[in-house]
Amino acid sequence: MIPEQGENAHYLVAGSLFAHEERHMVTTVLGSCVSVCLWDCVRNRGGINHYMLPFWNGEGLASPKYGNIAIAKLIEKMLEFGSDRRNLRAKVFGGGIVLNVTNPFMNIGERNIQIAEDTLRIENIPVLSADTGGKVGRKLIFNTETGVVLVKRLNRQINDIRF
Repeated sequence: MIPEQGENAHYLVAGSLFAHEERHMVTTVLGSCVSVCLWDCVRNRGGINHYMLPFWNGEGLASPKYGNIAIAKLIEKMLEFGSDRRNLRAKVFGGGIVLNVTNPFMNIGERNIQIAEDTLRIENIPVLSADTGGKVGRKLIFNTETGVVLVKRLNRQINDIRF
């Protein structure tokens, strides 16, 4: 059984990240947002982010609600905990089309997936698995000690929003 509440449980809200030296079970729910889970295969510890938009435009606070900031900050946090970049492995989730949007430039989920793939490739961090895209949301439970991610696909009616 996987605990979702308790001493070593953490709920990750949108626009944030979590990494810790001790084992935690981290839960989050994604729609068009994306989570990158990083796991150190030697030190057996991990971290996760949950970002909403692909790029920070340079205005306001450079927060982890933006993919380019969230992924860089997560890597930085793992390195601060003593991880060697060569031992980091990634799993990528989310980026669903949860709204029926007719404007192709509004497909935030697809753009969120692309920034994760591009950044991890540039950082030479292998992606071990991914469950991205589609027309469903996802609930994740990430074990930061083992790197195991449980994924539940959430069936939801698509709302028709036209721009």
